[in-house]
Amino acid sequence: MSGVKAHIAQNLDVPEHPGPGARKQSIFADETHRSQSMAGMKDNSTGEIKNPLAGIPKDQLLQDVDNFAADNELNDILPYLRKGALAAQNPRGIDHIEELNDEERQLLHFETTHRWKHPKTLYFTIILNSIAAAIQGWDQTGSNGANLSFPVEFGISDTGPVCTAAGTCEANSWLVGFVNSCPYIAIALFAGWLSDPINDYLGRRGTIFLAAIFSLLAPIGSAVTQSWGQLVACQTELTSNEGIGMGLKEVTVPVFSAENAPTNIRGGLVMSWQLWTAFGIFLGTSANLAVKDVGRIAWRLQLGSAFIPAIPLVVGIWFCPESPRWLMKKKKYAKAYKSLLRLRGTPFQAARDLYYIHAQLVMEEILVEESGLAKNGNFFTRFGELFTIPRVRHATQASGIVMIAQQMCGINIIAFYSSTIFANAGASVTTALLATWGFGLVNFVFAWPAVWTIDTFGRRGLLLFTFPNMFWTLLAAGMCFYIPESSRAHLGLIALFVYLFDAFYSPGEGPVPFTYSAEVFPLSHRE
Repeated sequence: MSGVKAHIAQNLDVPEHPGPGARKQSIFADETHRSQSMAGMKDNSTGEIKNPLAGIPKDQLLQDVDNFAADNELNDILPYLRKGALAAQNPRGIDHIEELNDEERQLLHFETTHRWKHPKTLYFTIILNSIAAAIQGWDQTGSNGANLSFPVEFGISDTGPVCTAAGTCEANSWLVGFVNSCPYIAIALFAGWLSDPINDYLGRRGTIFLAAIFSLLAPIGSAVTQSWGQLVACQTELTSNEGIGMGLKEVTVPVFSAENAPTNIRGGLVMSWQLWTAFGIFLGTSANLAVKDVGRIAWRLQLGSAFIPAIPLVVGIWFCPESPRWLMKKKKYAKAYKSLLRLRGTPFQAARDLYYIHAQLVMEEILVEESGLAKNGNFFTRFGELFTIPRVRHATQASGIVMIAQQMCGINIIAFYSSTIFANAGASVTTALLATWGFGLVNFVFAWPAVWTIDTFGRRGLLLFTFPNMFWTLLAAGMCFYIPESSRAHLGLIALFVYLFDAFYSPGEGPVPFTYSAEVFPLSHRE
């Protein structure tokens, strides 16, 4: 076992070797020190990730670096690994690390003073991930606009004299709702569960590429359907073409962003998922407006237009470096270093992050062993451990709460039915689509503040501020339906409070669940 792993194992009181035999003594054998270390690693009320290298003696740390390099054929970058390990161990004391030269110290200071200055490859990766998010938003708003006309085309209209005379308005409302919900039913029943084995086998890039193929084909298929049953099949082929594509992207892209991003801007980059989902919603509402007057095929163009952003995603994803953490999970350390070199820009920074990630993975492995998790468990074993192992159960509970809150806060109703809501409030088709366009614009504009605030005020701080404001604004929007429709204030106030709700949602409950869920799980259970 490596020196780092032995140190962490002793801190957690885990045997260094699973078989018989005494463990080699070290300076951490003192019982008092071990108890303090255990408390420091386990009793973590703030949720802050502790540095796994803290407290390791310099000679032991450097010996472990030498062993790590030898074991993984990285001797050609050993000088960088040794310096990087020392910098990772004490990031606030880099001026006192004598092994570093002035250029390397300047690089580390530059990371702090210019935290958004990074190689183009990193931003290209984030842009591709943002395109994946935009597809998500565009898909939703395509359905939003199409809801005004496709039910009439397929004979399942849930408003107006035809269904009223036939007595089918209520039944048709269920059918329209089922069509809209099919992608999410597929995500819940299939895509969410398939993401684990697909990510494990194909990696992050391969999974996103597969999702992009589905996202390219599904809107085209939806646009040429001839019945609501065919539309259901297209939106949920297997049962879901679109659902599988949306689900795999939704699960994988935030994780891919988190694993590629530097620590000091990780929250801002990972939340780009929600930012560009909001941009996709805005583009979708713009497309809905652009084709509203083309006649009976308007809803087909509204659904089909979502294939446009899938094209650059399919083409571009293979030009991004694979996730270094996924490569290291597969013991491909040399490839992980090459990925980090493209993402960090210099050999010193890439080597530092390579060794630090290695130390984090070692800590996770020790915690897995200490907690009783199955070291080589399969999908079903890992699923059971989400609820049985304290470390993972706490992550499941916390991420589940923020995710469920996001889905139940009311935003999905507005995202799918805002055009219908405004139409029911007395707006014409054009006015309803314009009001929905305003919703998309507000959603996008107010997502920007979270880029700067999520790493400043924290994930929980944003939720504590925005949730109460989401509550009263959505309540007020609902109460405004009691204003007589003859009053000009009826539609205006409904739109106002929907926009205010949207403005509070976008920097809070919009981005935080994806960022939070991508960070809190150990790598073994992240998919």
